[in-house]
Amino acid sequence: MNISKDKIRIYTNKDYLVKSLLGGIGTGSVSLGVRGNLLDFEIFNKANKNVKYPYTFFSIFTKFAGEKGQTRMLEAKINEPYEGPIGYAANQLAGIPRFDKSSLYTVGPFTYVKLEDAKLPLEINLEAFSPMIPTNPDDSGIPAIRFKYTVKNKSNKECFVSICDTQSNFTAQKGFDLFDNLMMCGNLKNEFYTSGSLKGINMYSDLEDTRLEYGTMTIATTNDKYTYKTNWDKGGWWDGAQYFFNEFSSDGMLNNINPSEEKEKGPLDFDATLKTGSVAAYETIKPNEEKEFIFYLAWSFPNRPKGWDGHICPHRDYSNEIIKNYYSYRFTIALDAVNYFNDNYERLYKDSKSFAEGLFQTDINKWMLDAINSTITVLRSTTCFRVGEDGKFLAWEGQMNDRGSCEGNCSHVWNYAQALAFLFPTLEQDMRRTEFLIETDDDGNMAFRTMQVLGDPRWQMLPATDGQMGSIIRLYREYMFSGNIELLKECYPKMKKALDFAFSYWDSNGDFVLDSKQHNTYDIEFYGENSLTNSLFFAALKAGSRLADVMNDKESKEKWDNAFAKGSSKMDEMLFNGEYYIQDIDDVNKYKYQYGKGCLSDQIFGQTLAHINSLGYVLPENHIKSAIRSIYKYNYRKGFKDFLCVQRTYALNDDEGLLLCSWPNKDDRPLNPFVYSDEVWSGIEYQVATNLIYEEFEKEAIDIVRSIREVRYNGTKRNPFNEVECGNHYARSLASYGLLLANSGFEFDMPNKTIKFKTKKKPYKTFFTTNNGFGVISIKNGEYNVDMLYGDLKDINIIIKS
Repeated sequence: MNISKDKIRIYTNKDYLVKSLLGGIGTGSVSLGVRGNLLDFEIFNKANKNVKYPYTFFSIFTKFAGEKGQTRMLEAKINEPYEGPIGYAANQLAGIPRFDKSSLYTVGPFTYVKLEDAKLPLEINLEAFSPMIPTNPDDSGIPAIRFKYTVKNKSNKECFVSICDTQSNFTAQKGFDLFDNLMMCGNLKNEFYTSGSLKGINMYSDLEDTRLEYGTMTIATTNDKYTYKTNWDKGGWWDGAQYFFNEFSSDGMLNNINPSEEKEKGPLDFDATLKTGSVAAYETIKPNEEKEFIFYLAWSFPNRPKGWDGHICPHRDYSNEIIKNYYSYRFTIALDAVNYFNDNYERLYKDSKSFAEGLFQTDINKWMLDAINSTITVLRSTTCFRVGEDGKFLAWEGQMNDRGSCEGNCSHVWNYAQALAFLFPTLEQDMRRTEFLIETDDDGNMAFRTMQVLGDPRWQMLPATDGQMGSIIRLYREYMFSGNIELLKECYPKMKKALDFAFSYWDSNGDFVLDSKQHNTYDIEFYGENSLTNSLFFAALKAGSRLADVMNDKESKEKWDNAFAKGSSKMDEMLFNGEYYIQDIDDVNKYKYQYGKGCLSDQIFGQTLAHINSLGYVLPENHIKSAIRSIYKYNYRKGFKDFLCVQRTYALNDDEGLLLCSWPNKDDRPLNPFVYSDEVWSGIEYQVATNLIYEEFEKEAIDIVRSIREVRYNGTKRNPFNEVECGNHYARSLASYGLLLANSGFEFDMPNKTIKFKTKKKPYKTFFTTNNGFGVISIKNGEYNVDMLYGDLKDINIIIKS
């Protein structure tokens, strides 16, 4: 790809925690480890971290002219420590030779792995990708991966190379036994097929297609020279693996004749119910020549419980109710997906590559680009899914290792996320419809977890002040970015009620400053006036006023303008302490979990969202600048060795990061401060860094983002493609996309067909999206040049602002 190497972050096999995600939006995913190994098959409609599936790997046979053949796994050697009650299970094949070294990097949806071995004069590179094309969610939702191995012969001898893709059939699994052997709830079937240029193995079972476990898988190659083995030979113990490697290691070829019945069966067959198949592609490579080996992996597991089956909301019996994944209406079986991918490969590759190259043309600090690139994987994880024929978009907050975490499109967590709205705006619009049309009652009370969408009773907990106000701002964002007047007409009546609800429910004395019990993203309630919820309230009032203008609702506009003018001025007077905004509460220990005179990292979150949506300042500019600078001054730490924290720990020892809250005067700290106050959340760090950029504190913003990406999520401490909070692939980390918006000063007004960018002292480029495409704009001295990479600008007017 045409990408500057200094913008790419490369990991080596020493960075043993690195795992990149492959798969489509709403399809589940498979991880590709830094060693080149396949991990974490999370394609079964649930999280599935660290589960080691049997006999799933790529291997290579090589034979140079006049020399003996060699067989290796197409992976780097296994990292220490070596632990386990039985060592490594036989089906993990840890004893097969591997490569000395590997390296991995990602650009957009592409993951690249390089394998090296001092004893093998071949250059081996893997390109793996699933399509991701902004503004095209359907083609970004294909349950399949394409693997391209490129092998270059660096010797002076001709070399025969055979690369083999081996996959076990997981389509009717029910768990693992004591010895990590996969157990099945149905009889498995593998069948060889050809389809166009594809040659592969279909994998399925005899389960009824209404069972939750039902599904299909396929592996395939497009190479003309191939051999295959539909089913590994059977026997006792791990005979099947022994037979396979005996055969493959002899000449790199596979014989599909299955002599299982002729072999003497042993006393114990560890893989008695397992079906494993292999497809190999082979080429003869001359010195200095290179050849490609193409493989696909695809899946379709259509059925999921019609309900969240989470850990927060009341449970019901989902065993007899299923809902189908959206992708399964397009791809009934895995073969449909691989056929579509292969038939449309040129277009899907070109458009995905355009996204990757466009994103990496952006002139932005390398750690910020790294953050944006790496956190987009949340959209491919099991945190997100789509259901029904209309493809309704639903999401958890994150994922535990074997189940979802915190169900229901949680409004106060997704408040922070920006990537989905600008990369796949129709999916974000769907979330607004869910919030306002399904989960907001006639009084304007919005349930902050959507339960009714899947047939569960309405979530009855307190409404979340920050989530409800944020949803109003986000409706404004969706309208301004899409120009979709029908969306606004649909949602405006309930949005109006949701905004008016704040006056009666959270403003006890009618002074337009929220002060009643306010539930929020920290899973507790703040009492009294505070700037977190009020800054969001003021931004919502400004957004509501502008939407009222569009809807010709003069009465509401006048009301909301008046409330903003009076409330913002009053809160500023009440809460600004000369440096930052505090909570106004007479006795900080009267109620548990308050912060009082603390410096809250989220204290002006509403201003961050106001900046992103071009709503102007919601509080005095000089006070905003002072507050955001104080957040950095008091909450950013380089090192946690001497920091006392009894809460969950996301930063420790020599880590760096931004605390959720601090108390510059230690005597002001409550006896029981709010329950997450001493924690470090990357999603909040990104929103603070975004605001710092808007307020022209770029150095401080870089410090915070560098601490996340270079220090904490560096591959040896944590997986850089999995920023956690209450779960893996946590949605709040999608706030990182705000860094790109702030860097370019991107403004959008699609109803008036206008987008804006800021000019800088130096020429720069930035990636951008519209409601129907994406491109790169180059800006120099107030002039610009646009390279539209996907879609078109139509009649959109571009303005460069000083």
